Amino acid sequence: MNDARAHRGLITLTGDHPIWERFFTVAPLVLVGTREEDGSWDLAPKHLAMPLGWENYFCFACTPGHRTYLNARREEVFTVSFPRPSQVLLTSLAAAPRCEDDSKPSLHVMATFPANRVKGELVEDAYLHLECALARIVDGFGPCSLVVGSILEAHVSEAALRRADKDDHDLLSEAPLLAYLSPGRYARIRKTKAFPFHKGWSR
Repeated sequence: MNDARAHRGLITLTGDHPIWERFFTVAPLVLVGTREEDGSWDLAPKHLAMPLGWENYFCFACTPGHRTYLNARREEVFTVSFPRPSQVLLTSLAAAPRCEDDSKPSLHVMATFPANRVKGELVEDAYLHLECALARIVDGFGPCSLVVGSILEAHVSEAALRRADKDDHDLLSEAPLLAYLSPGRYARIRKTKAFPFHKGWSR
C-alpha cells in the first residue's frame, strides 16, 4: 500500500485538529439574509456555501449559536445574495459585531430590496439572488450544522446571465465573479478557460 507521507514534497496533516487554516481553498462568498424576531433583517457573509446536488437546493454551514441559524430555523426561509467584486467592503461590513443594544449599524449602509416569494431582503446590485424555503437542518458536524434551502425563485443580473449568443469567456470578462480564498483572501475571477471534458462525459 502506498503511503502519502513517502511521496516527495507532501506534508501530512492529521485529522486530530482542523486542517483548513494550513492552505488555501476557493469558495463562493455570499450574503445570507434572515429575519429577526423583531421583524428587522440580518445579513451575514458565508463562504461555506454551495448548490446541493443538481436540483434547486442551496446549503451553507452555520453554528447553532448564530443568529442566521436561529432565524432560518424559526422563520423557515432565507435569502442568498452573491455580491460582485466591487462589493467586498460591504460584504465585510455585514460581519461586524453587534453593539451592546444588539443593533448592527453596519447593515444600514447596505441597500436592499424585498424578495418576491419569501419574507426577506436581497442585496442591491448583487449579480445573483436566491429566495429559499428551509428544507432541513442537519446538525452534528462538530460545532457546525448544514442549513439546506429549496430555491423557490432566483434573480440574475442580465449582464451575468448565460446566453447562446455570447461566449462564456466574454461574459465572465465583462461581469467578473467574486471568490473567497479561505482563509482570509479574495479574488476577482475574469480570465477563464473552458474545462477539457472527456468525450462521453456526463453528470
